[in-house]
Amino acid sequence: MSAARTPPVDVLIPTYNRPAALAVTLTSVMAQSYRSLRVVVSDQTEDDRTRSDGTVQAVMRVLRARGIPVGFHRHLPRRGLAEQRQYLLEQATAPYVLFLDDDLVLEPDVVARMVRVLLARGAGLVGAGVIGLSHAGDVRPHEQVLERWEGAVTPETIAPGTREWERYRLHNAANLYHAARDLGATDADPVVYKLAWSGGCALYDRQVLLDVGGFSFWRALPTDHAGEDVLAQLRVIARAGGCGVLPSGVYHQELPTTVPVRTVDAPQVLPL
Repeated sequence: MSAARTPPVDVLIPTYNRPAALAVTLTSVMAQSYRSLRVVVSDQTEDDRTRSDGTVQAVMRVLRARGIPVGFHRHLPRRGLAEQRQYLLEQATAPYVLFLDDDLVLEPDVVARMVRVLLARGAGLVGAGVIGLSHAGDVRPHEQVLERWEGAVTPETIAPGTREWERYRLHNAANLYHAARDLGATDADPVVYKLAWSGGCALYDRQVLLDVGGFSFWRALPTDHAGEDVLAQLRVIARAGGCGVLPSGVYHQELPTTVPVRTVDAPQVLPL
């Protein structure tokens, strides 16, 4: 990819009480072939254990030594994930932002492939769905329903209960791992497909995300909520379109959730 096609990307990572998992995720960012990156971490751990963790500190030093700036913010009090994501978005300056959960493992070509697809297809967002490799032996052909995007990505309206909403099943378990293998998807010949949404690892055109309000809807939600990333993505998809890409190359560390209370689901209670 030429210099003109390597725009800066801000990698935005919300974290809470997961220093070991965060260190693994940061190591994956450090290993990316795409070099035009800046990392911003928003930590809502009540004490300083994450920032002061020796492994986290070591990886941040390596990132900086490799020319990747790292900003580490302790952002309290906790007001819910939507507010934390909005805070991260407000720190961003790059034209593209990659929201990355703190418990993932990325193959080295993930960011480069996502940027390439976003630029080529003119999408508002590109998702690399998260794979749970503990399900590698759990093959679910009935959930591996994939609709390819041919040509430019265009806006779609997706709402709970619609046929398009059911696309989320493709991102269950290890379905993306099996689908990429079955379709012969490679970095040189990726498969671009239609999304419902893509949790965990999503690259946005920052201006489009800002145009739909980002995560400013956090004020309309209780602190304990879920689905904030889904709602923001549905709004971006309606404005500018969104797509997923295979191979994904993104794997879940499969840790217990840090958001155990999920009684309020943002796309179910707020307008799309």
